[in-house]
Amino acid sequence: MRAFQILLPVLAAAFSALGKSPEPSPGSAVSRQSAKSVENIAREVKPSVVKVLQAGREGLDGLGTGFVVAEDGLIATNLHVIGEARRLEVEMSDGSKHEVTEITATDSHWDLALLRVDARGLKPLVLADSDKIQQGQPVSAMGNPEGLAFSIVDGVVSAFPDVVNEIPMIRLAMPIERGNSGGPLLDRQGHVLGLLTMKSAVTDNLGFAMPVNELKRLMQTPNPVPMSRWLTIGVLNPRLWQPALDGRWTQRSGVVKSEGAGGGFGGRTLCLARASVPEPAFEVAVSVRLEDESGAAGLLFCARDENHHYGFYPSNGRLRLTRFEGPDVYSWTVLSEFDTDAYRPGAWNHLRIRVEGDKITAWVNARQVLVHEDTGLRGGQAGLCRFRSPAAEFRGFRIGADLQEKPLPPELAAAIQSTLDGFATEKMSREESLGRLLDDPAASRRLLIERRRELERQGAALKELERDLHRRAVTRDLIAELARPDDKADLIRATLLVARHDNPEVDVAHYLQQFQRMVDELKADPELKKGTEAAVRRINSYLFEESGFHGSRHDYANKSNSYMSALLDDREGLPITLSALYVELAHRLGVADVYGVPLPGRFMVGWKDGPEGELQLIDVFNQGRELTITEAALDLSDAGHISEEQLQPAQKRDIILRMLRNLLGITLDEKDSSETSLAYLDLTVAIDPEANVERLTRAQIHQRQGDKASAREDVQWLIDHFPESGPEEFRSRLDEWLQSLRD
Repeated sequence: MRAFQILLPVLAAAFSALGKSPEPSPGSAVSRQSAKSVENIAREVKPSVVKVLQAGREGLDGLGTGFVVAEDGLIATNLHVIGEARRLEVEMSDGSKHEVTEITATDSHWDLALLRVDARGLKPLVLADSDKIQQGQPVSAMGNPEGLAFSIVDGVVSAFPDVVNEIPMIRLAMPIERGNSGGPLLDRQGHVLGLLTMKSAVTDNLGFAMPVNELKRLMQTPNPVPMSRWLTIGVLNPRLWQPALDGRWTQRSGVVKSEGAGGGFGGRTLCLARASVPEPAFEVAVSVRLEDESGAAGLLFCARDENHHYGFYPSNGRLRLTRFEGPDVYSWTVLSEFDTDAYRPGAWNHLRIRVEGDKITAWVNARQVLVHEDTGLRGGQAGLCRFRSPAAEFRGFRIGADLQEKPLPPELAAAIQSTLDGFATEKMSREESLGRLLDDPAASRRLLIERRRELERQGAALKELERDLHRRAVTRDLIAELARPDDKADLIRATLLVARHDNPEVDVAHYLQQFQRMVDELKADPELKKGTEAAVRRINSYLFEESGFHGSRHDYANKSNSYMSALLDDREGLPITLSALYVELAHRLGVADVYGVPLPGRFMVGWKDGPEGELQLIDVFNQGRELTITEAALDLSDAGHISEEQLQPAQKRDIILRMLRNLLGITLDEKDSSETSLAYLDLTVAIDPEANVERLTRAQIHQRQGDKASAREDVQWLIDHFPESGPEEFRSRLDEWLQSLRD
């Protein structure tokens, strides 16, 4: 009885507030009464679900699924469904088709995209609150699995959230197939809980969906890109390449990728280089990596047209030289097919071909593997080829009279060899070696294990030496670039060198060409000649409205946001990366009085309409929003004030240092980050020897690693350069620290 009396006030408070009844829980009787049958849900949502199609490709049906989220033509789907540089259209359940006119918003972190079609009066689906999802909750989904349009499937929420690659997703007990991606996950009221994203790698009966609340956030912060501009993202430079026979050819970070079924027999697709071929003899080379060894991809040469050429490529783990003299297999001649241990399955392999007179010579990873006499085709173009479905990647394509790697001068080779640890080997056959080892196999095996471990240690040391050599070379190049007068230094190249410091695969020349194409697109624009104000408006429109450059919303701390290469690829980055792009673009276009402004908390671009004009600010992180100094102060400063020093133009050296400090800050927050942190600290100190904070941090890390000698160097430098007016207490602590490092 007493327990009931205690409970009465609680019940009264819960049920009597303003006479309201409690909200039903997902499993309550009221909720069950309002639940709809799967048949009714399918009938109601079908008019709002679409197939996402790639237009102009015969034989290719649905790439994926989407659904209407606004009556004025806004469609939601996955980013991976639309890819890049694709002309898209959507097909409604009544068979009507609408071409996509704009990519309204994208988010690579959450794999989401919003498309705009030229249609009105569409029926949007209701977006639920994905935070209220319950484990075991019944759900349905509609999509186009394997091209079976507007199919519905039923299941339950297996778990939520289930973190996949650090992203909280909805795990579903239902099958998801190719073509379902981007489709709506629906509750029993037919409201959208999420977007189907991928099937489980463990079992066919599990899948994953992206929570719909992330889509709601994306809808609030659009970054529209017209379709005409979207079609330029990731495409090959048409002045350098000529794709043929369909397939999809793209380029990122200097790596050309070929994917999708080719239009030729056997899935053949080609990409012809526009560079001329030397006469009478020439060589062509490339490094290739297959997505799967069941595929085939490599070099083509002596191409008269898309049906007459040679091909040299790995196929099912073997190397093949083929002469193509027509569109189908009956007009193809396999000149040679062979195995070679020079080829490394699953890895990058360097292929080189030399054509001269009546002879074709082939190399794989610098080893000659074939000499074939053939005079069937000569002249023409060279390029890349791929067959069958698996994708392939290419890098380092070259055409020339002689592409053989020249031997190092003997003196240089001897100097390098003396620096490296050589591995001495006995020159005897494998069988002879085994015969000797079998005299005492137990002892031999023990010694082999010891030798192997020593070689592994040496291999690790050589790998570390190779990494440090790369970083030192990039550091030298970056220091040389920043040593030039500020108006002569190439800020884009400097930022690309920062990216290459972390990733040796970043092709600086490729991205410089990509940036130059942006300059070329704008340099003749008449608005640029009307003064700084008109020019700034034009650059804003070009970058943020036409090209879709924007600040990173949900993955701010990702290091890619600090890389100029990633910004040019994905059009998403940090304020300072976007500002560097903006400032250098204005500089190359001859727009005066535009510079970086190092405001606290957010780097911006500043401009003046003439040297004596009033300073205006551009928030590049927020799609070029224009601000006064007062507005920026209210946004960024608790005190509502920005000092005059913070409004001064940032030198290019200071921009690079701020980028490095951003990267260092991200790295220091990670576990086991000492090696990467030291790399950023070394680079920062090399650019700015008076970077006292970085020297102090570097000394601490060296000490933690047990490298007292390196720590002593930095502490000694801090003592030697300690200001005369500095606090004596700090000087004493440095002296004590140095003494402890000597003990």
